[in-house]
Parts: sequence; structure tokens; C-alpha cells
Amino acid sequence: MASHEIEEGARLLPRFDAAGLVTAVVTDAEHGGVLMLAHMNREALDLSIATGIAHYYSRSRQALWKKGETSGAFQTIVEMRVDCDQDAVWLRVAVARPDETCHTGRTTCFYRRVELGPGGGGLTTLSPRGHE
Repeated sequence: MASHEIEEGARLLPRFDAAGLVTAVVTDAEHGGVLMLAHMNREALDLSIATGIAHYYSRSRQALWKKGETSGAFQTIVEMRVDCDQDAVWLRVAVARPDETCHTGRTTCFYRRVELGPGGGGLTTLSPRGHE
């Protein structure tokens, strides 16, 4: 496939990795915060596009995963974008139960800050709402 077609064309031509996955960055459509990072296989991507509800592929369970199916924290896709080389997607979503975005009961999966600088590398856990 020509890079021009992938980078400038009008067709979705996802570039799945060797495991058959693309990376999905998920942000809140209202406040813009990063909610989670996940992966999609062809089936998850197709279902997400067809239904408007986010579906992912769980690498640990080796199974399709409809976000919110067990928790009720469904993610309705407001907008989906693909990056320049089509090996990652960005989902802007509305979460049905925002306080349960993460399986830990937080509003985001990114709730720990990495300490930077000399002697860094430790983690600071943020509040249950995912911020200070």
C-alpha cells in the first residue's frame, strides 16, 4: 500500500501489528482527559464503528471486550480518529458511569504519577477521581 494512500487517502486502512492489533487512545469527550489505552483487533474496530460503542481486544484474556458490559460504564463514541500511518486510533467517548472508567473504581486508568528527575521513578497515587 502506498504511503500517500495511507496518509492522505479517504479510506480507513488500519495497519494492524504482528499480533493483529492497533492501539486505541481513549479520552473523555467532555473534559478531554485521558481515560485509558487499549487495543483493538479487526472485530473490535469493526464493531466499534458499526455500533458506536467502544469494543476492545483484551491481550490478557485473549478475547473481545465490550467496555462496560459488566460494569455498566459503556463508552459511547463521539468521535473516532486515526493517526497519520493508521496504526493507532483515538476515541473521544462519553462514559455512561464515569466514576467506573477504570476497573479500580477510578475515573481514569492513569491515576499514578511517575516522579521525575534524580532519584525519580517512584509513583504517586492520585485521588479516586484521577487528579490531585
